[in-house]
Amino acid sequence: MIKVIAPRSGVAFELKRGERLKVIDPQGEQVADMVAFNRHDVHEAISSGRSIDYASSIYLSTGDPIYSNRSRIMLRIVEDTVGRHDFLLSPCSSEMFRIIYGDAEPHRGCLGNLCEALVPYGVTPDAIPTAFNIFMNVPVDAATGMIRVEPPLSQAGDHIVFEAHMDLLVGLTACSAGQSNNFAYKPIHYKVIGHE
Repeated sequence: MIKVIAPRSGVAFELKRGERLKVIDPQGEQVADMVAFNRHDVHEAISSGRSIDYASSIYLSTGDPIYSNRSRIMLRIVEDTVGRHDFLLSPCSSEMFRIIYGDAEPHRGCLGNLCEALVPYGVTPDAIPTAFNIFMNVPVDAATGMIRVEPPLSQAGDHIVFEAHMDLLVGLTACSAGQSNNFAYKPIHYKVIGHE
């Protein structure tokens, strides 16, 4: 059954080893921030640094594993119709909206949404890692290292599928940052697929 994450909100759920998570962009150009933790020990979480290091690439796609801070594979990307996602930038937050955009009354962002969704599982705000930002398009200038946030390359119906390599707790959002989503806030769909 496909579930819906409303614009600028987030959810948390369990994903068992061997299950697959399909994340769908139903309307196009919408980012989904994803974090994951070992269901039995939330101190083990996805690690952008280790995943990028072991892949020798900042752009992960089909076949690439996502490692934990303990260098264990947590997830593997098994299908990807877009091929461009970000694993460098932290979840957007009220502080980010204030510092970068000067918002006087900023939205709580993906970080706030993840905090609320994950607190029942014992995950504290400081424990939330850099998210795997599904569909986010962040080109990097090779000469200067400067980054740009551009509209996602995802079109309506594009998706990515992850396979869990351990029992997981997953946090997932429909991103709240205007620049990341071409200045339109849309829903994200997802589906948990059982053992095959």
